[in-house]
Order: sequence, then C-alpha cells, then structure tokens
Amino acid sequence: MIDIVINARRHDLGGFEVGRVLPYAKRRMVGPFIFFDHMGPVDLVPPLAANMDVRPHPHIGLSTITYLFAGEIVHRDSLGCHQVIRPGDVNWMTAGRGISHSERFDSMRAHGGRLEGIQAWVALPDERQEIEPAFVHMDAAELPSIDMPAAQLRVIAGSVFGRTSSLQVSSPLFYVHASLAAGAQLAVPDNYSERAAYVVAGDIEIAGQRYGQGQMIVFARETAVTLQTHAQATVMLLGGESVGERQIWWNFVAATRERIEQAKADWRAGRIPLPVGDDREFIPLPQEPKAPEPLS
Repeated sequence: MIDIVINARRHDLGGFEVGRVLPYAKRRMVGPFIFFDHMGPVDLVPPLAANMDVRPHPHIGLSTITYLFAGEIVHRDSLGCHQVIRPGDVNWMTAGRGISHSERFDSMRAHGGRLEGIQAWVALPDERQEIEPAFVHMDAAELPSIDMPAAQLRVIAGSVFGRTSSLQVSSPLFYVHASLAAGAQLAVPDNYSERAAYVVAGDIEIAGQRYGQGQMIVFARETAVTLQTHAQATVMLLGGESVGERQIWWNFVAATRERIEQAKADWRAGRIPLPVGDDREFIPLPQEPKAPEPLS
C-alpha cells in the first residue's frame, strides 16, 4: 500500500524556512510532480527585509504552481504578468522554452503577517518542453469544490472525484487541497498510476498507521487507499502519469543534459528576458561544481 514516506527537509531561504519534499534521492518524482516545497508556516515580523524576496530567476521545461494558505506573494514575469496571489488562489506559470519571474513580498512588507503555502513544479512531457511560456491566475472562487461527509475538497488541477479544474494541464495529473474534519474517511483516487498525500497540518491514519505534518506518503501502484482522521487535518493529494526521467539543475528541468547546458548558456548571456517591471537585478547563474538549490 505504501511505497515510501518522505519527510520534509528544512531549508533556510534567508528569513524563513521551507520544508523540501521533492526531489528526494529515493523518489525524485510523483507522476509529473518533480518539486514540492512547503513554505512556513511562519509569522513574518515587519518590516520584511528585501533579501526575503526571490529575485528574478529563470525556468525551462516545467510549470510552477503557487498555492497559499496564508499571506500574499507578488508575482512578476518576463511575459509582463503582474499578479498578487492570495490564499486559495492559483498561480500556474508554464516555462516551456524559457521564462523568468520574481516573487516578492511587496504587499506584506510594511505589516508582516503569517505566510504558508505550497510551491510545486510539474515537468512537461517531451512534446511540450519547448512550447511558448504562459501564465494563468485563478481566483479561489474559480476552483471546483467538492463537499463530502467531514471533508471539503478543492480541485486545483486535473480531473478527480468527478470534477475537472479549468486549468489546462500538459499531461494527466491531479492536485487537490483537502480540508478534513475529525472522523473523515477519504478514498485516494485510484485512476492514476502514481499518487501521494502530503500532510500540511494535523495528522492522518492509513491502514492503522499515523502520519503527521511534513510527511508525504507515496502510495504503491494499483492499491486501494483510504485516509482517516481523528482530528482536523489539511492534506494535499497529488499525482498522475509519469513523463519519463528528467534532469534537474537549479531551476531548469529537461529530458537531456544538453538542454540544461543550453539553458545555462541562455541565462548567462541574457537570452531569457527579465520580468517586466522588475529588471534592475537578477540571480546570476550559480557557480559549479556544487549543484545549486532550486528556487521556487
């Protein structure tokens, strides 16, 4: 029933910590999901320092998904998109052949407050790795919601539980925010090859075993799984079909090492444009040989 349990590893991003779940040495991907960070929860004390912002940086070969439970992040990208993301909203940015963006705390800088959310990346399939970059924002009210006994679900992306998000995805996947009350019983979708549950808050029980905050439970293929709760819990359900093995270096995801090397050269030479309205600084290409940590 359980393939592997991954514990979030804490990483300091210069003012607050994230729990990094994917990639993991023993399980790099779940379906097309190749990166999964849990930001916070943290209470940010004003005024927020500028070094807490994520300065302009590039991506290729993936879609980034930002989903907040608390706080606000200001997104700008090289397409000219400028968007404040708030709790329950979805920012879905598809890098394709190349995009850059920044994530800043402009709207929280003076007042601070609680920050918590999930940053995830979805690797694009081979035939869509070089598509034109794109950005889509959806307000919380636009996401399909499902009410079940002791459970409320919000479908962020994909088709699941008979509902489909209007976000266009590039390969079969599902991504769900589940708010579970005490006594909930929730069957994990069984129509995808790879599936996982990440515990954001509280704890859940599966086949008599408890799992708590910061743990991702990756399920074995073709097994029936039911989550149960004894108290309130928040869980992200995710998965889909594999897109094949991927190379990952810094913020670049590709099917081949050669494409990664090209992306490095493009960023170094300025061939990936900087975000419109946020082009006065950027994060330079990290020095090798040490592999750099990915940014969101």
